[in-house]
Amino acid sequence: MIRKTRAKGTWLAATVLAVGSLFATALPAHAETGVSSSEIKLGITLPLTGAASPGYNKIGNAMNAYFKYVNDNGGVYGRKITLIQKNDEYSPQLSIAKTNELILKDKVFALVGPLGTANYTSVHKSVGIAKRGVPSLFLNTGFSGFANKKTYPTSFMVLPSYAMEAKIIAKFLKENHAGKKLGIVYQNDEFGIDGMGAFKAAGTKFDVSVAYTSGTQSAATAQTWVSQLAAGGAQVVVFFGVTSATAPLLAVAAAAKYAPQWILGSVGADPLTLRALGVPLAVLNGAQTPAGNPSPNDTSDEYVKQFQEVNTKYNTGTAFDDYVLQGMNIALMTVQGLRAAGSSPTRKKLISAMEAKGSTFASVAYSPLGFSKTSNVGHTGYYMAVMDANGDRKPFGGKVTLYTTDSGSGPVVVSTFKRPAMPARGLPSNS
Repeated sequence: MIRKTRAKGTWLAATVLAVGSLFATALPAHAETGVSSSEIKLGITLPLTGAASPGYNKIGNAMNAYFKYVNDNGGVYGRKITLIQKNDEYSPQLSIAKTNELILKDKVFALVGPLGTANYTSVHKSVGIAKRGVPSLFLNTGFSGFANKKTYPTSFMVLPSYAMEAKIIAKFLKENHAGKKLGIVYQNDEFGIDGMGAFKAAGTKFDVSVAYTSGTQSAATAQTWVSQLAAGGAQVVVFFGVTSATAPLLAVAAAAKYAPQWILGSVGADPLTLRALGVPLAVLNGAQTPAGNPSPNDTSDEYVKQFQEVNTKYNTGTAFDDYVLQGMNIALMTVQGLRAAGSSPTRKKLISAMEAKGSTFASVAYSPLGFSKTSNVGHTGYYMAVMDANGDRKPFGGKVTLYTTDSGSGPVVVSTFKRPAMPARGLPSNS
């Protein structure tokens, strides 16, 4: 209670200061917080350090690299984009503090790509994102609750929800692993619970179920997971957690010569990061995973090819992987949102533009976007993939079969959606 009171007091004090500052500064006509004649300021919170940082710590720099590329090519209606990154170490309390800094001290126009389900849940409530009318674009979390338009009117998802992902995995399990003993390890917060609810609704029953708390992932913790899975005889194991938890699970299992069929959730399945964390290539070979984007190694894909070129020039020395691809794609979509908001952008115009035109944005992901005046849903589907002997991700069955669904009771269906083409030179020209 004391901590809540203090936090509320700090928030109110900061708000008073911000309001006072706003009235003390004579803004030019049509001006908006975070927008000047030459600049648009954006902000992101993410774990740059800490247990959950591997992989995630590359997203902000990847976004920045793409924004620099856009800035060098005229910016957005002549304004250059500045991205301010804040390290929250995947801690909800730190995320609240850092988001307050972004809004009140740095005075960003909008949040882009804030990361973490528990973090954003806390931030939205404590910082008052909706009450302040701050646009929060392309959340890096798949918690289906964030699509609730009434509760999160200024927030827009980018990932398919964890419920969608679980429904698609459930269909895959039924069609490809029927009759085998199933196990699951999941992060025990909205992240994993969202998925578990969808598995239950789909009729998937796990013989072994292991929950873990975010931040506790380690080799010692993974030892207990593996012991429970092996003792329960799980032949197929689904993992629903971050990459820094996937790695010790696979490494400990390999050392114990426990080798079920792994199905790695999309969040924790980047092969490059897993290998960097010490997972042997042989363990990854054959692992199955839902995927929304093409492999970052697929240079035949026009998005991948363009982003790799941007990475080479503006993000020098950074290996191109799923996280870099995701960061640049969020930046690409952000630029389309800013352009759609017009040459005199306001926060209200940006939100309206997302609702009216967001579903048409170009994106590297294969599935359609669900943005509308009544929906803040981002991408809506996955295809199933399998990792090969080189650690690369290939479509299961040899070709991309895209499945789409919703976060409720709708069916999982094969989609014929055709992804929009990459804008010429990777530079959006929409309005």
